[in-house]
Amino acid sequence: MNSENLQLASMPSRIKAFVIDDLLISLVFVALFWEQITSSDGQLINMLIIMNEHVMQVLFLKFIYQGFFVWYYGATVGKIIAKIRVIDYNSFERVSLASSFLRSITRIFSEMFFYIGFIIGFFNDGKQTLHDKIGRTLVINV
Repeated sequence: MNSENLQLASMPSRIKAFVIDDLLISLVFVALFWEQITSSDGQLINMLIIMNEHVMQVLFLKFIYQGFFVWYYGATVGKIIAKIRVIDYNSFERVSLASSFLRSITRIFSEMFFYIGFIIGFFNDGKQTLHDKIGRTLVINV
């Protein structure tokens, strides 16, 4: 890939992709645990309890979703809709499987610790979040 034609993805595009991906993960969670959710009398507190009981499954789902889609397609569904993708920082090519899953696990930790890893992206020239830095990736416009 020619590095002269690369344009870093804007933060609004990345935020849009993040929201879409989280909504998608939430919909998958609801589908997987629909029976439990519907038997919770429709009360929000009961739904939150069910989500907390299954937090490890949600984190695993996010890990697999982010890792696989970034490795295989270069983007998650949210990134595809936002017209951005993830590339290797050094080669400007497809992200390796190891880098993709390393990026994915770091992304989860960034979410768990008050999104600090995401905030880093606002304060560097490459707009790299912590998971981009650890995974050695860039997010670019398609």
